[in-house]
Amino acid sequence: MFHHCFEPRTPADELAQIRAQIAQLKRREAELREAYLTQPDMPCLGRWTKVEIVTSRRQVLEPRLLPPEIRADPAFQREKVTRTLQTRPHDPTRHRLPELVRDRPVNVGLRLVSGG
Repeated sequence: MFHHCFEPRTPADELAQIRAQIAQLKRREAELREAYLTQPDMPCLGRWTKVEIVTSRRQVLEPRLLPPEIRADPAFQREKVTRTLQTRPHDPTRHRLPELVRDRPVNVGLRLVSGG
């Protein structure tokens, strides 16, 4: 499970590295999504995948539009408990994670193709 050229790696460091990679992938996904939504000439057919733009609509409740007396009424409220894992350098003098965890290039085989 722990395989990397910087062995040994702790689960905490692995978690931070995974989150950094996820952040890079999310940034790349956002770039591609923006390109598909704004550039009609983006190729939608890949070797194994086809991109389709699907528009859907649904009704949503807007709590801010409810009268204040309903929003403040405890009968309409519930407590929600959330547990999260936070990753940060354990040395408070360091504001950034080391390179092995932060900003590692992730090659996911995607290239932005723009018309031009």
